[in-house]
Amino acid sequence: MSFNALNTATAGLRVTQASIGVVSQNIANVGTTGYVKRTLTSVAGGIGNAGVATGTIGRALDAASLKQLRLETSGAAYTSGIADLRSQLDKLFGTPGSSTALDGAVNNFALSLQELAADPTSPPARSTVVDRAAALAAKITDIAEGVQDLRSAAEAQLSNDTIEANGFLSSIADLNAKVAATTDPATRANLLDQRDQKLTGLSAFLDIQTVPQKDGSVSVLTGSGVTLVERNIVTALSFDGRSTLSPDAAYTTDPTTRGVGTITATTPGGAKIDLIASNAIRSGSLAAGIELRDTILPQAQRQLDDLAAGVARSVSDRQEAVAATGGSLALDLTGLKPGNAITVALRTPDGATRNLILVPTSGDPSAAIDPAQTNDANAFAQSFDISGGPSTYGARIAEAITALSARLGGTQPVPDITASGGAAAVTFASPGNWEVLGASAGITVPNAPEDTSAQGVPQMALFIDGNGSGSLFTGSFDPGSQLTGFAQRITVNPAVVAKTSSLVNFTTSPQTGDTTRPDFLYDALTKTNLTFSAASGIGGVRAPFSDSVQGFTQRIIDAQGAGAASAQDLDEGQRIALSTAQGRFASESGVSIDEEMSNLIQLQTAYNANARVLTAARDMLDTLMRI
Repeated sequence: MSFNALNTATAGLRVTQASIGVVSQNIANVGTTGYVKRTLTSVAGGIGNAGVATGTIGRALDAASLKQLRLETSGAAYTSGIADLRSQLDKLFGTPGSSTALDGAVNNFALSLQELAADPTSPPARSTVVDRAAALAAKITDIAEGVQDLRSAAEAQLSNDTIEANGFLSSIADLNAKVAATTDPATRANLLDQRDQKLTGLSAFLDIQTVPQKDGSVSVLTGSGVTLVERNIVTALSFDGRSTLSPDAAYTTDPTTRGVGTITATTPGGAKIDLIASNAIRSGSLAAGIELRDTILPQAQRQLDDLAAGVARSVSDRQEAVAATGGSLALDLTGLKPGNAITVALRTPDGATRNLILVPTSGDPSAAIDPAQTNDANAFAQSFDISGGPSTYGARIAEAITALSARLGGTQPVPDITASGGAAAVTFASPGNWEVLGASAGITVPNAPEDTSAQGVPQMALFIDGNGSGSLFTGSFDPGSQLTGFAQRITVNPAVVAKTSSLVNFTTSPQTGDTTRPDFLYDALTKTNLTFSAASGIGGVRAPFSDSVQGFTQRIIDAQGAGAASAQDLDEGQRIALSTAQGRFASESGVSIDEEMSNLIQLQTAYNANARVLTAARDMLDTLMRI
């Protein structure tokens, strides 16, 4: 019996000593990043399971808390990226009401027009209007260029993040191979710690899910199910970025028209997956970069383009609007120019309302117009050719409606309305199931930037498109959208700068002190409602928004401020969630000095007890030998 006690006590000492070694390792790594608390499991051993033996060294890992940690890490990287850039974007637009903000530039310009109306004969007042107009154009341009700089920065960050994510994937695959080939428990635990740390690091770039395999390796997939790592095999990520993004650079699934980079996953077999097209990345810094580059910043650019267009056309266009009577109307299109879109409001057979937008062009009469480039992205949009002159407008519009029906190819119901007549009275009628409710158009009055003071109308080309040739802004689609990037090109008409008296005189025989044009310019900026696109995100995402240029500017400032505040609030909430997940993971898997010291005391007691057993067994043997 003493021999059995001796063997059992000796085994107990060995197990206790090994356990003390594990506790010592835990205490030594209390501050080590990624270290998961070790545990040693003892098992019964010896004859009749009367003894004890060391089992395996394990990791006190809670899979649920680790999964939550990675989820919140991914979310925090996403919200942080959005909040940081939203804050920068808000600063570009300026503090609401300040003289250096966008609305301050509009207000200063409006004030100069008001002062000119009070004293139209004052040369200094005229010069002030020109200066304030130039300052407004410069402010819009500066902000728009800042937006594009942020887009280019987002593009560069996407490239860097893709490279880093690719590095994490390669490291995970290498660790998978080492884990599968390792039999030593301590070494294996260290490798698993390293791999978990890499997986958590990867989750900051994109949302991932993991699937453990029998050999100890782990498969890594995106949240949408695209496999990134399978044992030691890696799906490589690449990004074909652009150095600088222009206002018209956009993401499309067609590589020949895509103006920005995309993230491509190349499988070991050579198959390529566009992760942006497949919506495979839904969180993390990569998702934030994609949303910023392709949604948030382009919307800010569209707001500025719409504002620039509103500033230019508010003072140069004649607004025509007619309500239908008995299902028909006649719209005066005298002076119509390419880009001066006609909006026909319709009631569909099922009682809904929908717009038909007809865009005059001097080119291909069958050219398709992207509704997103118009004021109403949900409208029917079709071009019609006006190169044949005003007498052909009705016939060309009728042909455009027929072309629209043919282009849609029966995929959806199309308007069955008719159009006829010439420029002064194009008649729209609804003999079928669709009902014409009304029509409107903004028609640019000047025929050239030089037409500033002899047309007998208050409209003037105060702002033009500084595209090299210095053309009128009409919203033309010949050959592309004039609206896109107009915020970077808007400038004051040099003809007005050279002859500031045109701010007052608009006839060949001007009357001294006539305030007609100054009053018109002021009202056009502050009182006349224009229609701004739903794509700008102002007032809703599905319907055009109507307000004055001054009111629209204020709404832009408000929207940017609200967006920045909302993003900041979301980021703060996500940081709390991440901190909670980190705390939960640390409580389950981290090292607690108090707990380890308590374990150490218990092990010391056990060690002393086993040593006492050995002493008693030795004394018994000594007594036996003396008999």
